[in-house]
Amino acid sequence: MSTEKERIFRALKNLVQNPGNGICADCQLPEPEWASTTLGIFICLKCSGIHRNIPDVSKVKSLILDPWIESQIQFMAQHGNAAAQQKYEAFVPIYYYVPNYTDCQVLREQWIRAKYERKDFTEPNKPLAYATGYREGFLWKRGRDNGQFLNRKFVLSEADGNLKYFTKHDAKEPKAVIKVDNINATFQPTKIGNPNGLQITYLKDNSTRNIFVYHEEEKEIVDWFNAIRAVQFHYLQVAFPGTSDHELKHKLTRNFLKEGYMEKTGPKQTEGFKKRWFTLDHRRLMYYKDPLDAFAKGEVFIGSSENGYLVKEGLCPGAQSSPGWQYGITIVTPDRDFLFTCETESEQQEWIAAFNSVINQQMSPQEYTVEANFKHRR
Repeated sequence: MSTEKERIFRALKNLVQNPGNGICADCQLPEPEWASTTLGIFICLKCSGIHRNIPDVSKVKSLILDPWIESQIQFMAQHGNAAAQQKYEAFVPIYYYVPNYTDCQVLREQWIRAKYERKDFTEPNKPLAYATGYREGFLWKRGRDNGQFLNRKFVLSEADGNLKYFTKHDAKEPKAVIKVDNINATFQPTKIGNPNGLQITYLKDNSTRNIFVYHEEEKEIVDWFNAIRAVQFHYLQVAFPGTSDHELKHKLTRNFLKEGYMEKTGPKQTEGFKKRWFTLDHRRLMYYKDPLDAFAKGEVFIGSSENGYLVKEGLCPGAQSSPGWQYGITIVTPDRDFLFTCETESEQQEWIAAFNSVINQQMSPQEYTVEANFKHRR
């Protein structure tokens, strides 16, 4: 490496160590190795690919592989991630879902486009498509029984406090009316098989119901997602007066803590183990025959350690083990033990960590009500 190249490399390395520059400006991934020389920000490899798709706004360079000139280094020094955040994220609505590096491509791309291309957050009270309190349109929805995606009309109303969908375009009565305080929404591109796939979950007769939707346009499906969060937020402001916006934000849509296949046995612990798809949604552990089933075959409530809940590695003594999946987990509850097996040790440890993250939290008054409903259903 020549002396000049060494100097440039050291200069860029020093800039990355400045406050705010050590993580990607768009997804918070540590140690970014790329930069936008027009925006003056340091970004990761994946986000740099999104920036390449908006060349009129952003020009990207590798900190290591590409040649740099002095004026570009000076520009980066004068700007940086912290300054860009103050400018481009000055007025992000509290309910807007800000993705990180663990989130899917569509969320990260629309976040980047909203910031730098559309400049949605650079001025106060800018009209935003998802902030009107009402949204009506068509989404492709997976049929509960046939598995086909059909075009369905959806209506989201802050005034009514619900989300409705209709099976026919001219139908007067909705197929379902979902209260906004019951809704969870999370992007599931891999599970649904579409990059814009969104899973909407709600309680129906105290059981979890899943619907799977997508839209051809990335911006449209992300706008639906943030519109749901906006309506939820305004509902919570009314329902919990005096609660801080920050606390309310944590009551909005959430990603599942963990999903994947495990095997389970029945309450007698003598039945054979059966492979099921499991979803841990905070204190609800649901299991399905197929990941895209509308209803769970069963649900397990995961309470707190102070109320007698415990997760243990391995199966309890005397339990019949699975012939294939050897890595056991026992969830101890006040009523019974639940036995599961995982295919690999890493999966076992990830599930145990996810269960412990829930068990180690104190239960809220609402969660005691949910626990009572679970016991009543038994």
